[in-house]
Amino acid sequence: MPTTTTSRGRPRNAHSHAAILAAAAELVTESGYASVSLGAVATRARVGKDTIYRRWSGKAELIFEAVFTTTDTAPIPDTGTLEGDLTVLVQQLIDEFSAPAAAAALPGLLADFAATPQLRARIRSAFLAPAKHRLASVFERAQARGETGLRVETDLVLDALVGTVFFRMGILGEPAGPRLARSVAGITAKGIEAR
Repeated sequence: MPTTTTSRGRPRNAHSHAAILAAAAELVTESGYASVSLGAVATRARVGKDTIYRRWSGKAELIFEAVFTTTDTAPIPDTGTLEGDLTVLVQQLIDEFSAPAAAAALPGLLADFAATPQLRARIRSAFLAPAKHRLASVFERAQARGETGLRVETDLVLDALVGTVFFRMGILGEPAGPRLARSVAGITAKGIEAR
C-alpha cells in the first residue's frame, strides 16, 4: 500500500506500514488468528501500538489487509482475452487463499465479520475497492474487444469469483490450482460474453 495521509493529517511511513503487515501475517501463520494481539504485532514490527491504531480499527482489519490484499498491487492482467485475464485473476485468488497465513486467519476473520457489521462495511469500502477496480479494467478492455456487452455487473462477478475460490478452498478444503482457475474463468467469460 502506498504512503498516504491518515485522517488526522499525519503522513504514513511506508516502511512502518509494510513492517506491520509483515509482522501480522507472520504471527497469524505461527500462532493462529485468536492468539495474535496488536501488542505482539507492534513488538515484532518495532512500532508503537498507537501506530497500529492510527491505521486500523483493530485486529481483524489489520489481519485482513495483511493476508487478503496481496493481489491488489499485482499488475492488471492483459492476456488479450477476457477468459485469459480472468484465469490470471482467479489464479491470484487461489494463490492468496493457499498461503499459510490465509488458512490460519480465515476462521477467526469470518467469526469477527459475522459479529461486527461495521467491520464488514469497512472492509467493503476500504479494501475491496482495488479488486473491483482491477476487474473493471479487465471488463473495459474486453468490452473494447467486443467480448462483453455494454453492462457487466462487476460487483456480482467479483463476488462469484471470490466466492467460488473461498467455498472450494475455505469451506470444502479442496485443493485448487490452474485447472480450477481455467474452469471458473471459462464459465464466467461465457456467462458475460456479448450476445
